[in-house]
Amino acid sequence: MMGNSLSNRIRKDLQRNWTLYLLVLPVLIYYAVFMYKPMYGAIIAFKDFTPAKGVFGSEWVGFENFTRFFTSPYFGRLLKNTLLLSIYSIIFGFPAPIILALLLNEVKNTKFKKFSQTITYLPHFISLVVACGMIKDFCLTTGLFNDIVALFGGTRNPLLQNPAYFRTIYTATSIWQEIGWGSIIYLSALSGVDSQLYEAASIDGAGKWKQLLHVTLPGIAPTIIIMLILRMGSLMSMGYEKTILLYNPSTYQTADIISSYVYRAGLIEQDWSYSTAIGLFNSVINCVLLYITNKVSKKTTENSLW
Repeated sequence: MMGNSLSNRIRKDLQRNWTLYLLVLPVLIYYAVFMYKPMYGAIIAFKDFTPAKGVFGSEWVGFENFTRFFTSPYFGRLLKNTLLLSIYSIIFGFPAPIILALLLNEVKNTKFKKFSQTITYLPHFISLVVACGMIKDFCLTTGLFNDIVALFGGTRNPLLQNPAYFRTIYTATSIWQEIGWGSIIYLSALSGVDSQLYEAASIDGAGKWKQLLHVTLPGIAPTIIIMLILRMGSLMSMGYEKTILLYNPSTYQTADIISSYVYRAGLIEQDWSYSTAIGLFNSVINCVLLYITNKVSKKTTENSLW
């Protein structure tokens, strides 16, 4: 009886909202084909995969590929570089769009505000290959960065050939690329803060700084927390594209990260099982970090993804 009642409700709902379900169908198909279907391929992390034998025909080797990675002489370096670049990105890159959004929110001149937004958005739309080409040119001994160094009495040197500068260049240029685009969501959150709260704070004698601390930041805190949780969930997933476009063998000691190593092992050396094992390890760590961050946030701030 209960089953019949449920099926009737489902049928009526489908009849009533079939256009909405039709709209969401392409999204479901996309995720099923491109996100969930390829997941079965992760099994090759536990096999000695060869294309001739296929996924299920290849020899099962268990955790051999994972052990090989954990005992690799590169494991410590890769883990350290990935974590450091991610941590620098969170410490310096995460607050940057928030600060920009707060500054733009205070600009009263509409034309100047739109101009500033356009200028800061533009780097996001530049092709990564082009952007990295620009960064390489700027880092040459005759490039812009060295011109600035020379202007202040410094010595010119090829910045991208020096391992000590790679993390700084990577982090700073990432902020330049994404600060404007990242500020959009915070500007939207700021537009949702009740203006009456500012009026009440002003009547109570609160200046701009106190309004920022007691009205603005609490108003956008849920958005900041959600974005931080999502960022923590990708702590180990530094994109390989920018790294492989900027690094070279002389900077491997500070520039080589897990995703760039996966690229070399999987696509260049064609060691598919090994690279899949490394990628799977990365994904598991990210899932654990996402779960922990979400749980901590839920207990301390009552804001969470679920």
